Amino acid sequence: MTKTNPDTPIAPSHLQQRSLETVWHPCTQMKQLETYPLIPVISGKGVWLHAADGNCYLDAISSWWVNLFGHSNAYINAAIRDQLEKIEHVMLAGFTHEPVVALSERLKNMAPGTLGHCFYASDGASAIEIALKMSFHYWLLRGQPQKNRFISLQNDYHGETLGALSVTDVAIFKQTYAPLLNPCVHVPTPDWRYAEPGESAQDYAIRAAAALERHVAENHAQIAALILEPLVQGATGMGMYHPVYLQRAREICHQYQIHMIADEIAVGFGRTGTLFACNQADIAPDFLCLSKGLSGGYLPLSVVMTTDTVYQAFYDDKIAHSFLHSHSHSGNALACRAALATLDIFEQNQIIDANKIKAAYLNKIAAPLAAHPKVIDFRNCGMIWAFEVETEDADFAATCFQAGLKQKLLLRPLGKTIYFMPPYIINEQEMDLLINGTLQILDTL
Repeated sequence: MTKTNPDTPIAPSHLQQRSLETVWHPCTQMKQLETYPLIPVISGKGVWLHAADGNCYLDAISSWWVNLFGHSNAYINAAIRDQLEKIEHVMLAGFTHEPVVALSERLKNMAPGTLGHCFYASDGASAIEIALKMSFHYWLLRGQPQKNRFISLQNDYHGETLGALSVTDVAIFKQTYAPLLNPCVHVPTPDWRYAEPGESAQDYAIRAAAALERHVAENHAQIAALILEPLVQGATGMGMYHPVYLQRAREICHQYQIHMIADEIAVGFGRTGTLFACNQADIAPDFLCLSKGLSGGYLPLSVVMTTDTVYQAFYDDKIAHSFLHSHSHSGNALACRAALATLDIFEQNQIIDANKIKAAYLNKIAAPLAAHPKVIDFRNCGMIWAFEVETEDADFAATCFQAGLKQKLLLRPLGKTIYFMPPYIINEQEMDLLINGTLQILDTL
């Protein structure tokens, strides 16, 4: 494949130039935009993004894992328009409104265990910050201020604000800011790719859980909580693991009196094949963090769900015993209404069952991809697929991204890992295009 000469900048369009002059784009080295220009998107419909130059791209990664039911979904659009005529936002301190109450009630009925209290924010990292602070504050109120440490899994990603980054184990995000971060122990990952030859995913998960228990047994007096990404560790390459690890982790947390925080920001709402990833282990965490697909990918919204035990610990005459944490747009009415519409679609269209049929079809047509000589560890969990590519290209992610565009695919590899996380409305013809296009990419790289 002929590569663009990195020393030959491409002249940007008017919109691209305006963006370069005023927008600081996330997770982007701006100098690379001279070689790989921004793509101005003017509209989206279903799984497709329509660019200003007339090209269209299949959104195979759900626009950073957020979009569940397609761009410009008619049902969600109508719900937001209706809410616009009522109230767009009101602060939740001293006020409430129907969308936030209705959403909280529905989440309570859907969530595992007794997670019945919802604290809202605007994004995933903020939800993680809330859960960490709540856990520490709970133990403080219970007379155990020494429980102020957190543990997470090797390779876990929980966000890039300082608290969330402290419990993250992805070096490229963390190294620069290490002097600002709180200490955190990362216990061995249960990702089955780390198993010994001949060791099953289940056996390796049990072995990883034993390492977790050894650390917790020695240090539980100082540990507030274990935080983890259930079943799939996203940002480090879609590492997948057996549900038995969650079962053992829940038992260990209960035995040694530490909280369990389930970060389902990326994997919640059907991504792993069940509504929540924790469902596959039949466990309930003490804190459940949700975002991304919560609003169907429409508007910034996140929530931390917790138990009555945690909630009641803050009930007191003293204002200092309150959870003094807030976000300006907590429980935004428009975002909550979008979330309610999203949950309607789940129920009305039996999405979990429908996704099983779609996943089976994609797995069937992906057989040639899984058998491709450049493909390593092809894997699937629900509506997530991933595999590593055998390549010596140090700039593989950018090369693959550009090659994907030529196949009308939006792919954004994680290092040398290609993954698919499409909107749930993807049809068989679009899945065919996704697999065939990816095969074309592998054959030309």
